[in-house]
Amino acid sequence: MSFAVPLTRREAALRHLRDEIITGQLAAGTALKDAEIAAQLRISITPVREAIAQLVAEGLVVTNNRTRYVARFTPKSALDLIDVICVLACAGFGWGIPHLTDADMQQLRLRLDQLSENLHEGNVAEAAAAGTDFSSIIFRASGNEELQAYFDVAMARTVRLLALTAKSEAWHAWVAGYSDTMQLLECGDQAGAIKRYRQIYEDFRALVSTVPFDEPDSGA
Repeated sequence: MSFAVPLTRREAALRHLRDEIITGQLAAGTALKDAEIAAQLRISITPVREAIAQLVAEGLVVTNNRTRYVARFTPKSALDLIDVICVLACAGFGWGIPHLTDADMQQLRLRLDQLSENLHEGNVAEAAAAGTDFSSIIFRASGNEELQAYFDVAMARTVRLLALTAKSEAWHAWVAGYSDTMQLLECGDQAGAIKRYRQIYEDFRALVSTVPFDEPDSGA
């Protein structure tokens, strides 16, 4: 019988804050105050501080004069981020697909279905988690744990970027791309799958390049 391991207070605070940042409930430039968050979550300040420190490491939060803010994007920082994660993701994808098992393929199909279902229900955080895990399943097949660690950090910031763009168009690039990629993998066309997977990032980059970011990348 399986069971869910309870979240620690730090993990619970981290998940809560990350989800609010990803979905845009905490807008770019919002100051994060330890005491207020701790009171809201009814926990002590220490796990909140630890959670915010992790979000700083992930690039979702920035520090300016000892005050922590939800990170902002500029046109350059947004496109630079997409370029970096494209390199990481496409490398991991190419390394992983030769090692995918039947069980991996079943999990990929499940995550793709969950991505679509959560978007239909308006649950952006869960949709983002399903989409991220779609790629992570393939990366894990490569056996490169370092790649997975870097990808996780970069992807958290990319998901935050999704909350700042036109959601319907942005998500369409990922859903359509993953669906096409899945079909190619199921047909055994690995070269075609790699090419289509890369196209997802190119399409997403083209979309983000049209977004009018008008806020600085640090401070409020």
